[in-house]
Amino acid sequence: MLVFPRLVQQGRVPNVDFLHLYGPGALHVLAGWYRVFGYTLEAERIFALVQNLAIVFALYALTRPWGRITAVGAGVIAALLTMTPIGLAALAWHGAVALALWAAVFAIRARNTGNVWAWAVAGLLGGFALSFRPDIVLAVSLTFLAAGWIHRSVALRPVLIGAFVGLTPMWIHLVVAGPGPVIDGIVVDPVVRLRPGRELPSPPSFGELDGALQAVAEAVPPYWPLPAPLASQQLFLWFFAVIIIAITVPASAWWLRRRDGSNSQIDTLFIAGVLGLGILPQALQRPDSTHLAWVAMVSWPLFAALITHAVCRSLRNAERTGPMVRVWVVSGTAVVLALMLIVSPFYTYRYYLLHTRVSVGDLPLPFLVEREGRKFWFGNPEVANALIAMIPDLEARSEPGDRLIVGTADLSRTVYSDVSIYFLFDELDPATYFIEMDPGLADAEGSGLAEEIEQADFVVLTNFWSGWLEPNTSVKRQSQEHNQAIADNFCLVGQYESNLILLFERCEGGGGISGADVDGLYPVVPVPEDLAK
Repeated sequence: MLVFPRLVQQGRVPNVDFLHLYGPGALHVLAGWYRVFGYTLEAERIFALVQNLAIVFALYALTRPWGRITAVGAGVIAALLTMTPIGLAALAWHGAVALALWAAVFAIRARNTGNVWAWAVAGLLGGFALSFRPDIVLAVSLTFLAAGWIHRSVALRPVLIGAFVGLTPMWIHLVVAGPGPVIDGIVVDPVVRLRPGRELPSPPSFGELDGALQAVAEAVPPYWPLPAPLASQQLFLWFFAVIIIAITVPASAWWLRRRDGSNSQIDTLFIAGVLGLGILPQALQRPDSTHLAWVAMVSWPLFAALITHAVCRSLRNAERTGPMVRVWVVSGTAVVLALMLIVSPFYTYRYYLLHTRVSVGDLPLPFLVEREGRKFWFGNPEVANALIAMIPDLEARSEPGDRLIVGTADLSRTVYSDVSIYFLFDELDPATYFIEMDPGLADAEGSGLAEEIEQADFVVLTNFWSGWLEPNTSVKRQSQEHNQAIADNFCLVGQYESNLILLFERCEGGGGISGADVDGLYPVVPVPEDLAK
């Protein structure tokens, strides 16, 4: 979300010039954002904060019919689930969810007021959400059906017109890139080719962590003072809790509406709950803590409102009013916060505590790598030291406009890519379609990566992720043609921190070795224990 928008600024086309698995909307918005606020990590983080706050305040708006206290509680739950999975990274998912939630807000308003313009705004926001993440189409479609079905004679036309306008980035992208590359990059690549190398067991394993990134994080986990289940057990429990709550909110709202009749509160729960249910597939295909939080951040604040609604209604039916009812307004928030403390404390409270301690100076900052005003932070000192040592060597050998490829040391397993190196060397031209490297795509036979390597000037290969281990096809070595292209066309000119980074430069006849041939391949390194506490 730093490098791709920069390429868009330079006239590069997603799905033609570089792999991008999602819609063009987020890239174009960020490209404009960087033109105004600068191409910096700080600008990207601020944009991410804006997206996260848009989610929080949308859920505040949706739960406001139950009073300010309930809405604030929903906002607190949303903040815990939104801010903790990836920190402040401006991912397209958060933008899409924020836009979809605000589309639901305007659809509910239109339903309650009959305002045609509110329907049009809802459609506009929904279409724009799809330009960020087309895979959210099920959730957006179900939301509009739930909100507008009984008003379809009034709502259909403005919603469709608004959605068509909101999808403008996608229409432009289809014209510029062509339908074939767009379908291939946004549908076939993520759904067919990538899925076997990224999916995780569903439900998660009870006794071990399936996701490589979480295994790294839990090698030396942040401080947590309270008793809790093991990290893998929490994921197992959280997985089922996410599914149950995503179904419970709209189902309960539907039942209440059938029993008591339609009213604005129940309709709000049903419509917004349908949106939360519609994004559930995001958790099912890769149930790690990030994807579970990405679903829970919609349904769980609504679940708090549902509990509050049921409790307060029961008290009023029992003719208990006044202070008792006002006290029980916090019941829903209390139940959800307690549930999070039981099933997912490591992935919510613990990481919020960690980031808070860093913010107030109780813990040191991560490790800074800086070059010509561009900054990037790394959680591991050896990774940072390797980059700091490599930077002057690549600077001395390269010239602006030279072609650079960054990848894994063993290019038959492209499990991850350290795109931050492209960001730090902004004057060098990314020489590959696979700036983001994924298993089953870049490492596949005939992917084109080998031909791109033959045309590059420099290759930086890292062993940051050579310890990547997941129960999917990412563990299998694919085509060796990419490693052979390194051996035939490049010489190894730099090795840093026990081969954590390898710097290759084009040379006549090649050096005969690739990154996969270098001894001492470095496993994933946890943060030193004294820094984690």
